[in-house]
Amino acid sequence: MTPPNGVASEAVSPTVARAHVRGTQSMRSEAWRRFRKHRLASVGAAILVVMVIAVVAGPFIYRVPIDEIDFKAKLKAPSWAHPLGTDDLGQDLLARMLYGGRISLAVGVVAMLIAITAGTMIGAMAGQLGGTVDHVLMRFTDLFLSLPQLPLLLLLAYLFRDALKKALGPEMGVFMLMVVVIGGLRWMPVARLVRAQFLSLREKEFVEAARGLGAAPLRQVVRHILPNAVGPVIVAATIDVAAAILAESSLSFLGLGFPLDFAPHWAIFPGTAIFLTVLSINYIGDGLRDALDPRKVLS
Repeated sequence: MTPPNGVASEAVSPTVARAHVRGTQSMRSEAWRRFRKHRLASVGAAILVVMVIAVVAGPFIYRVPIDEIDFKAKLKAPSWAHPLGTDDLGQDLLARMLYGGRISLAVGVVAMLIAITAGTMIGAMAGQLGGTVDHVLMRFTDLFLSLPQLPLLLLLAYLFRDALKKALGPEMGVFMLMVVVIGGLRWMPVARLVRAQFLSLREKEFVEAARGLGAAPLRQVVRHILPNAVGPVIVAATIDVAAAILAESSLSFLGLGFPLDFAPHWAIFPGTAIFLTVLSINYIGDGLRDALDPRKVLS
């Protein structure tokens, strides 16, 4: 005897749910396997983890003040007392690098979140709605892409830095300025990428099936299209973190970033740290691209 529809649905639902969970776990394990097979990405991830641990835990272990001036120790070469030497005011460069590393990573991550959020929303709206909305949003994106980023960064930092310092304090004011300006000028490539993904995915069979079963447009986007477009977005996020760190470093070098002054001939240590961090993030993005691309087969 065939059970009632409600009973059949209740009997099938746990099986379907378990199959969905197994499928998700299988996809994650396969992505992790692909990522681990990318040697440069694995090395980059290890270096980045060391960098993050150093800047987060380092100041609690290496307790030398970043603003302690000792003219007797100025221009000292690396030694046991000052592992990376001192600057022209006798300030310890290692302590200042650990503190500055926190700022650079925080700026990179927060600016990336702003860029990814804005770019994903604009790209999703353009790709899903199409027509006039797509045209207007893409012309708006083209307008921002035509702006020279570094001169605009310098101009905005020059115009609003002092006002934000007075309103939010010297550090928080500069931090808010950096993340908003850098994130606000990095969303355009993400918007174009997400739009292209939506234009492709919204015509796929599984989206057509959801649409035929009566799924609302928002549900189609959230449950079906966006999860399948997340791979390229994650890769773009890693690139944005690296770009934001470089942009913040450029502004600091030009005197419009955070008040941590490194003379040019002492730039080798902080420059090396920035180089390793950005290179590691780029390799991680390369590995994530391979891991999340179902069309790429690794031997």
